[in-house]
Amino acid sequence: MFLQRFLDDVVADIEAHVAAAGWDRPPALFALVRADRFTDAQPDAAARLGIDAGDALTPIEQDELPEGPLDDVLAQIAWPDDVDGCALSQEIVLLPPDADAELDEDAGPQVAMAHPQRRDARLVVAVLRDGTSAAVLRLRTTVDDAASVDDLLTGPDLAPNLVAALHATLQ
Repeated sequence: MFLQRFLDDVVADIEAHVAAAGWDRPPALFALVRADRFTDAQPDAAARLGIDAGDALTPIEQDELPEGPLDDVLAQIAWPDDVDGCALSQEIVLLPPDADAELDEDAGPQVAMAHPQRRDARLVVAVLRDGTSAAVLRLRTTVDDAASVDDLLTGPDLAPNLVAALHATLQ
């Protein structure tokens, strides 16, 4: 549980980093490494970047992911042993629970995108090799509530399938 605090912090940092670029962004993948590995290997670079040694986690944004279904893309990723974890930021569409009755199982993403009660959101999920996970979900402000701030939800159980897919990239 000691690393949970660090993972919660890094998920919040990643969400803030991605939010600074605005909405309508492609998924972004991050390697997570313990700061002391980075500071030990490259102390001058760590000092310039303001990275302190210790158990803190440092996210390192990766190149843009290739095109294709995200589950297929993640299935092709394997991290080296010196990567302690990984994180993914992804924009998603949320529908109210009663929308399932309106959609058939063959409905494509276009149906969800056109649903009048859809909510856009940004999901950031991070996992460590030991199975620790954290997630944050930011609901995009709609035109109707433009005066309000985006809603932010946190918790390790927000996206169990994505947690499992990211954890598989570490094995």
